[in-house]
Amino acid sequence: MTFVEYKQLNPFQRFAYNFKKFICNVPHAVANFFKALGRGIVKFFVGIGKGFKNYGVRFAKGDWATKLSYLIFGIGDIHKGKYYKGILFFLAEVLYALYMVFFGWGYLQKFPTLGTVETTQGYNELGMPVTEYGDNSMLILLYSVLSIVITIVIFAIYIANIKDAYQHQLMKAEGKKPSSLKQDVRDFLDGKYHITLLSFPVLMIGIFNVLPLIFMILIAFTNYDMQHLPPGTLFHWVGLDNFTSLFNFVDSSTKATTFIELTKWTLLWAVVATFSNYILGMIIALMINKKGIKLKALWRTLFVIAIAVPQFVSLLLMNQMLQTNGAINILLSYFNGGVNPQIQFLNSSTLMARVTVVIVNLWVGIPYTILSMSGILMNIPEDLYESARIDGAGPVKTFTAITLPYMIFVTTPQLITQFVGNINNFNVIYLLTGGGPSTEQFYQAGRTDILVTWLFNLTMSSQDYGLAAAIGILVFIVCATLSLIIFNNSKSMKDEEAFS
Repeated sequence: MTFVEYKQLNPFQRFAYNFKKFICNVPHAVANFFKALGRGIVKFFVGIGKGFKNYGVRFAKGDWATKLSYLIFGIGDIHKGKYYKGILFFLAEVLYALYMVFFGWGYLQKFPTLGTVETTQGYNELGMPVTEYGDNSMLILLYSVLSIVITIVIFAIYIANIKDAYQHQLMKAEGKKPSSLKQDVRDFLDGKYHITLLSFPVLMIGIFNVLPLIFMILIAFTNYDMQHLPPGTLFHWVGLDNFTSLFNFVDSSTKATTFIELTKWTLLWAVVATFSNYILGMIIALMINKKGIKLKALWRTLFVIAIAVPQFVSLLLMNQMLQTNGAINILLSYFNGGVNPQIQFLNSSTLMARVTVVIVNLWVGIPYTILSMSGILMNIPEDLYESARIDGAGPVKTFTAITLPYMIFVTTPQLITQFVGNINNFNVIYLLTGGGPSTEQFYQAGRTDILVTWLFNLTMSSQDYGLAAAIGILVFIVCATLSLIIFNNSKSMKDEEAFS
């Protein structure tokens, strides 16, 4: 289709054309994603190869102090006059050795089995019951992960120590002196100030995000559940059993049925919740910001007040209002001759419960969209509208040609964020319906449960931690893949200067 033919289409035809084009481009986008992933993997291994090459070259060309740095951290720096840095390198090696000898190695050697000695119950000489504790699989896994991460950090320090020693060797050969402590401190407060500021946040992210994430991923490959709870019992590695149980359609597994049905509902919920909030929020924002509308500040303030109430308070209030004897049914009774219709919005019909969840989500979600849309509308250049009016464009044409493309261009990252957020929207589902209506066809889940609430039920109710971790990994893969594909194929990514 040529550009002229495209411009002659009405808004609905354009939407259909663009939607068809997007669907047709999905396989190509997926292929490009995996190609980029493959190139990244190749680049990673090429980098490792270059690292090994540099490792050998520095040893071959290094002097005795540089070569000794391959065994004892910091010798090269101390020999070249970089005393404080050499001492820090040496202390890192000593502390790591002490950690591994007295603590880390004891757990790492049990990491392949996650423990072999069971906790037993016995009696002492007086006939009193005594518990003889064995291995604790949880602590073995936790401290093994910690030891592995510390080892990786020490390895990075080891490479930095070799690189630093060889660099100072070259500087000495050129007649240069290494920088002093005072000069380095001044540099970290000036040219490298970003490193100084980011060091502590990165450390905290590593401790409170990366370590738990690695631990959770490893839990997915174990049989950690109600029957294998440490310290009373051990849990062990089971490979991909937790993942295969989610795709075991041959034996009509309840877990597989639950996973597929909840995945369908989760994606449907994310799409409907995201675009209903987006479209209705856009319409209300356009109405508020339209010229001639009075009391604009009042309307914006009212919506801000709506989201000033904590979301969980609003959802719990809605839950009570939608009960059989709640405020909604009592209000409807006034139109039903005083008889309570006792409509069960949340616990009887699957369709009714899901529609109710979507409608309530509009109440808690639309105000955010209105605020962001209002900011965008106030920043669209007025010159564009004046040019459109001079060319004879009406309100609909102006909206489809200027307002809508501008808002979609600016809000594409926000749409992706909202979509991923709705996939993981725990509050709305759990606080409103609790996952109900309940059903025996699902494993530890109800009809309105999404994957993240199912994950919560598995951990809190049945304590099936291994399966819950596997579901968490799959949710992450889906969210990351969709986000990268959609964003990398959006106009916001491909043409950043389009509306500048």
